[in-house]
Amino acid sequence: MKELLVRGVALRDVAAILTVTRASDIAILGEPDWTEDEVVATLTAPNHDPSVDSWLASGPEGAPLAWAYLDNPASGPRDNVEVYAMPGVAAHGTLLDLALPRVAERAREAGHAEVTLRAGVVPSETAYVEALVERGFAFRKRHARMTRELTGQERPAEGVRVARASEMRRFHEVFQAAFADTPDFQPVSYEDWLSSLPASSPDEWLVVEVDDRIVGVLQSSDQGLERGEAWVKNLAVLREHRKHGVGGSLLRTAFSIYAAKGRTTAGLGVDLTNPTGAYSLYTGVGMSVAFAVDVYERVVAAAD
Repeated sequence: MKELLVRGVALRDVAAILTVTRASDIAILGEPDWTEDEVVATLTAPNHDPSVDSWLASGPEGAPLAWAYLDNPASGPRDNVEVYAMPGVAAHGTLLDLALPRVAERAREAGHAEVTLRAGVVPSETAYVEALVERGFAFRKRHARMTRELTGQERPAEGVRVARASEMRRFHEVFQAAFADTPDFQPVSYEDWLSSLPASSPDEWLVVEVDDRIVGVLQSSDQGLERGEAWVKNLAVLREHRKHGVGGSLLRTAFSIYAAKGRTTAGLGVDLTNPTGAYSLYTGVGMSVAFAVDVYERVVAAAD
């Protein structure tokens, strides 16, 4: 195994990180999935100090070999760790061993007695899975990355409009209420939600009203913009208004907006254990699974 030299990260390391993520993604997914903007957004996210919450591993000659980072913008009771390595580089265990004590420190700093730490792994990443299991992680569930080509023929649905800036608090309320019946729901205050919003165009935030009351919302983000991909960050419909076409109308309108801007694909992530029928909704508007990610987790006690 190559000797690893590991250090904290700064913004000057973006190019080195992209070298790692792109090589890893091509080996596992067949194409690069990270963009420069996404790396910058990760390193500058709320509750993330890249000098202590992100690690870059290099070889003796200085070539970047692996990268890991923690992600928990709202400082909630669930933290997330991601590890990327160049093909053939056994770095997952080394970086996880650095991440775990830092997660314990972050739990203490946030006032949590413990946090649930999660990691997403493509099933074919057997070395990564072994490193997680050796450190007490267990399989929790499977996510899917779904995608749809945009042809330029997409048309908006009736009854959908762009959200107004003054409606952000109601936007948040709908998210909280709609996700409350999902297995992993964690309440997030309006202030924390607002501070963690990803960059996106204002006309890509959509709402549906019934009786002058917002009952369905769609939040986009600029994730994937560099590769011509539009991204649906969140879609939420109040329980009593599901199965009435609200979700499909939001998606079809979003697709039409994306296509008009020249985007070539639209993507999103879905929890395959979600009880709201989200997977069927997405396949119903022409989306299909690009790849699956298994979620592993373990509990980490706060540092003393």
